[in-house]
Amino acid sequence: MVWAMNAFETKLEHPADILAWYLDAGVDEAIGEEPLDRYALVQEAQAQRAAEAEALLKSAEEERAAQPASQKSSRTGPTPVRPSDPEIGEKQLTSAVKLAENAKTLDELRAVLEGFEGCPLKKTAMNLVFGDGNPEARIVFIGEAPGADEDRQGVPFVGASGQLLDKMLGSIGLDRSKVFISNTVFWRPPGNRTPNAGEIAVCLPFVERIIELIDPAVLITVGGPATHSLLAQQGSVSRLRGRWFTFETSRMSHPIAASAIYHPAYLLRTPAQKRQAWGDLLGIKAKLAEVDK
Repeated sequence: MVWAMNAFETKLEHPADILAWYLDAGVDEAIGEEPLDRYALVQEAQAQRAAEAEALLKSAEEERAAQPASQKSSRTGPTPVRPSDPEIGEKQLTSAVKLAENAKTLDELRAVLEGFEGCPLKKTAMNLVFGDGNPEARIVFIGEAPGADEDRQGVPFVGASGQLLDKMLGSIGLDRSKVFISNTVFWRPPGNRTPNAGEIAVCLPFVERIIELIDPAVLITVGGPATHSLLAQQGSVSRLRGRWFTFETSRMSHPIAASAIYHPAYLLRTPAQKRQAWGDLLGIKAKLAEVDK
């Protein structure tokens, strides 16, 4: 809503009175004088995030390739990424690793995260969004980050994206009593922005520990950030979806099958991709039947 000031500015002289008048009138957004193409801004932001993710993975692979053979890990799971947040350093990362390792149950891990101060996102979020579902699930879904609805309720995937995810799960005979759902970070990034490499890195030990404690047969990454951080594969989700990889950490007794799917938020914006998403869901159903034999 746009309102002209000159109609009332002689009566409302104090800025606080003017702002109060706007709020009472229902004005909830400031509009500039020049038109703004928000679709173009979204496309630019998506392209920038994709480029940053590619550069991050390339840097991690180059560092890994430069290591002596004796120092290289044989794990097929996530590749560590270099933090890009100045508030996150070696101290925070080391603390996260130790705290995660010491947790023996999901309840202990949640309690540890409640007191963890190593992730700056906690300062601006309302609630910790740990996870939801069956702690003995055969399949785990890891998404990107909590949104506004998740932040208010402290539960992952409860907004529009979560409602679509529930329908997707239901289409292959699953629900939240049979799966476990979490995210790559446990607090909402301000403005729903994509979590940066540092925020993902400091939360990664806890995400890994969730998977280790549940010990599922299948891991599904939901969207780009989860796919890049956990599967350590280059490329967009559109290139990686439908393929199966393995995920394993040093504390796991065996690797587990892992794959990527489109994030429900992307499907809401791009419904034409739902046909591919349905194929991916059928692939997940078949994989679960295969590993449960």
